[in-house]
Amino acid sequence: MPRRFGRPGLLGAMARTAVVAGTATAVSGRVQRSQAERAAQQQASADADQQALVNQAAAQAAAQQQAWQQSQPAPPPAAAPAAPVDRVGQLTALAELKAQGLLTDEEFATEKARVLSG
Repeated sequence: MPRRFGRPGLLGAMARTAVVAGTATAVSGRVQRSQAERAAQQQASADADQQALVNQAAAQAAAQQQAWQQSQPAPPPAAAPAAPVDRVGQLTALAELKAQGLLTDEEFATEKARVLSG
């Protein structure tokens, strides 16, 4: 077959197109993988930064809570139990007031009921 010079034939053009397309596909795939890896690294870095901020905020909140608790005054001591009521003494005093005429029968009965119920 005679050797041709100039433009390639149909078979040569198809072969060149296939090589170019294959190379473009390979390069495109490599670019996509490297972009995906870069995006994953950036996301991991952002996640780590965000977690560090969350941890820092939690530590600050805990320190503020502890400082607040330390600044609060101690709770007052429990109140001492009330002295027992001397009902007999109160009734005796009411009876004396009634005997002196300072209390009416109604007032005496009301106060006597209050002392006995309390």
